[in-house]
Parts: sequence; structure tokens; C-alpha cells
Amino acid sequence: MAKQTATDGVKAKPSFGEKVKRVFVNMGKNLKRLFMDTIAELRKVTWPTRENLVNYTLIVLLFMAVLAVVVFALDTGASMLVNMLTKLRA
Repeated sequence: MAKQTATDGVKAKPSFGEKVKRVFVNMGKNLKRLFMDTIAELRKVTWPTRENLVNYTLIVLLFMAVLAVVVFALDTGASMLVNMLTKLRA
């Protein structure tokens, strides 16, 4: 049985330089395809109505305000606890 070489119908593995060259040669085509696919996907999106957008925005702002109050209360409570513990130690 003879050894199989690259010329026996098996493609030789491309070198690193050839791979890098291929990336730069195909970059324009790949970027164009990326933008065309992005535009196609954005056309499929169901955009919210103005009323929905306002409602969702108000819900998010309300949630952020409630969360800010909770964090403030936890921070103040932890600060008071640390102050009480350090006064007991002194």
C-alpha cells in the first residue's frame, strides 16, 4: 500500500497566512451580508405602539423608584447597625 500524499485528491490544509488573507478578502461581502440580514430581521419586528411604549416606560421608571427606596432603606439600616455595633465596642 502506497502512502497517500496531498496530490492524491486530498486537499492540503490552508496555511495560517492563507486563512488571514481569506478573511480580509471576504470582509466586504460578509459585512454586506450582515447588514442585509439585520435589515431583513428588523422588518419582521413587531414594534410597540406609542401607547404601549409610554406604559412600559412608566412601569420601568416606577420599578426603578421603588427599587431605589428599597436600596436606600437597606443601606441606611446597615449603616445604623454598623454604627450601633461600633459604639458598643468603644
